[in-house]
Amino acid sequence: MFRRPGSIKLMDVLGIRIGVDPSWFLILFLLIFWLSPNFRSVLHSSDGVAYLTTVVTVLLFFVSLVWHELGHSLAARSQGIEIRRIDLFLFGGLAQMSRDTRTPGEEFKVAAAGPLATFCFVVLCLIVDLLIVGPHRLVDAARLDQSIRITPVLLSLSWLLLMNVLILAFNLVPAFPLDGGRITRAIVWRVTADKARGTRAAAQLGRGFAVIVAGGGIWLILATHDVFSGLWLVAVAFLLSQAARGAIVQTALTERIERVRVADIMDSEPVAIPSDAAVGQALDDYFLRYGWSWFPVIDGGGRFLGIAQQPRLQNVFDSGEGWLTVGSVLDAGETGHWRVNLDRPLTEVLSSDSLGRLGAVMAVDELGVLRGVVTIEQVQRALRSALGSGPA
Repeated sequence: MFRRPGSIKLMDVLGIRIGVDPSWFLILFLLIFWLSPNFRSVLHSSDGVAYLTTVVTVLLFFVSLVWHELGHSLAARSQGIEIRRIDLFLFGGLAQMSRDTRTPGEEFKVAAAGPLATFCFVVLCLIVDLLIVGPHRLVDAARLDQSIRITPVLLSLSWLLLMNVLILAFNLVPAFPLDGGRITRAIVWRVTADKARGTRAAAQLGRGFAVIVAGGGIWLILATHDVFSGLWLVAVAFLLSQAARGAIVQTALTERIERVRVADIMDSEPVAIPSDAAVGQALDDYFLRYGWSWFPVIDGGGRFLGIAQQPRLQNVFDSGEGWLTVGSVLDAGETGHWRVNLDRPLTEVLSSDSLGRLGAVMAVDELGVLRGVVTIEQVQRALRSALGSGPA
């Protein structure tokens, strides 16, 4: 899954940053606007109670989306894949993984964990609903039936139950980039021992499903005059189609560069700051001399410790603590964000958080010793070379 820059942080859950893209506020407003009249007519209560029920229900709906992404995230963590953030945006949620899956088993476990989490959420809502009212009124509440008295709690739980059942069914469609499509990719990958073939198969199913979804949206607009739902389905279809097409293009590119390793393109003589250098000395001897905004920091054995960035060091110096060592003011928790093993394929660099934030990735050996730096310019040259050497 890709990184969405510019999100607004809400909280940290299990060490994972939860944020919202600015587009999330649009869907939040639209859902509240769309549901409020229906909830008001069903509850037969004051406008304030109906509106509060709507807001709480919509927020809980987004909590269920985060729950779904946490399922993916925890499964990825169990496979050794670092999860740095989950962002909610216009069409749902996305978990940013530090790398792509490397085996069909990893792919299947990570892909299936999201629907499993949603299934658990559905079961929880179902149990609470049944304990409150029994099966008959549960269905009436989910249908927003105005002929019976429905409480705010029952209405909220029933609507959440229905929406998560729909999300579960939608996500299990075997069409990439949906979870069902990723499960399909894992199965084809396992059978053929070819990840690229699995991706192409799932992506082609994704493009076909996008056509069906778009057709359904157009039908809603023309036959039922439900413009909002129709346009929403068309927008979802466009997103699915673009993601599937992107997967096909990325697979073709990956096949061309799969033999290129980090060591093949890195600068093997990086300039690094010793960790025992004083902050004031580092500012003079490195930042002022070279004019760069950051440098890798190494210990006495050459092991990579982190990234020294000029603004942070300048703040330390301006506060009168220029005598502190560079190593003492590093954020040790971010060390893993900046590095990649020099034997890893170039494709792993493409999804690196460091490449997007710094414009470079630190190449280390199995002992963590800094051996080189891969810049975004070097990656671009390698990609141009790969594309230029391939068939037209």
